[in-house]
Amino acid sequence: MTKYVLVADLRRCVGCQTCTAACKNSNATAPGVQWRKVLDIETGEFPDVRRTFLPVGCMHCDDPPCLTVCPSTATKKRDDGIVLIDYDLCIGCAYCAVACPYQARFKVQDRLSAYGELAGEMAHEAARFDPAMIGVAQKCTFCADRIDEGLANGFVPGKDWQATPACVNSCISNALQFGDLDDKDSAVSRLLAESQSSRMHEELGTGPNIYYIWDDAP
Repeated sequence: MTKYVLVADLRRCVGCQTCTAACKNSNATAPGVQWRKVLDIETGEFPDVRRTFLPVGCMHCDDPPCLTVCPSTATKKRDDGIVLIDYDLCIGCAYCAVACPYQARFKVQDRLSAYGELAGEMAHEAARFDPAMIGVAQKCTFCADRIDEGLANGFVPGKDWQATPACVNSCISNALQFGDLDDKDSAVSRLLAESQSSRMHEELGTGPNIYYIWDDAP
């Protein structure tokens, strides 16, 4: 089997938001919509204060709440673990956005551009606009189209950039890694084996598939 996961090494993330910019460029998401974003968290008390940068987005859960509440079966989970939305089936009810504990789903009602109507659309916005995504739910896809095209051409997700999500390709500090968790020789499997990691809101039983590394294995 194949199970794609994203691993974020919090020791390496510098909060540059390059992954956010790469995602917006690749998917031409509307203003205010960030499929991949980085939270800036401060902990501790002065003078012992620490900042942690936390990349977040759709967790592509093992048991996604968004799927079970969808009345039109628009949300589907692939055999490789990627959760996608069929825009032709989505009725825009936004039940999934309410059910998602990670606030990873969005609904855009109008065609919008970053600089407004007077300035016009940027080149990537015009080139990547998909009318099917208006009035329906949308979210991170792990760049499934890139993965599928890459696999069809013999590339390996997480190893070859041609089959790897844009956010991972763009990470300047190599904090983000992507790959097949069921492949024990993959970069993500090796990284998790030698590190201490956690997942967001594991207590909910959703089985999120973004792993956060915070230290070496004891």
